[in-house]
Amino acid sequence: MPQMLLILEPLGQRAERGRVAGEVVYQRMLDFAAELQAEGLLLGVNSLGTQAKRLAKRDGGAQVWDGPFAEAKEMVGGYFLLDTEDEAVALAWAERCPAAEWATVEIRGIGPCYM
Repeated sequence: MPQMLLILEPLGQRAERGRVAGEVVYQRMLDFAAELQAEGLLLGVNSLGTQAKRLAKRDGGAQVWDGPFAEAKEMVGGYFLLDTEDEAVALAWAERCPAAEWATVEIRGIGPCYM
């Protein structure tokens, strides 16, 4: 099963960093993605925006909430989907990921929801 590097950022960090510094760290992430691509490991990558909605369907109805969500301490800032089943390989790449310096990189295998 492929492995995902999930980037978990502290809420508000992007705004505190500002645009100029943000562009610098974003370029570092693009360079990291290029390294993964060159190694033949990259299946997908995206940075995610800061605005979110949540939806839940219960008892035949849907409820939608607009973010930010007060109970959240962090947000999913993006991901790298790696073409490897080897968790050790994913962990080694997570250690090289620039975001590990300002966020948390969670390594998670991709698999069916019944496991």
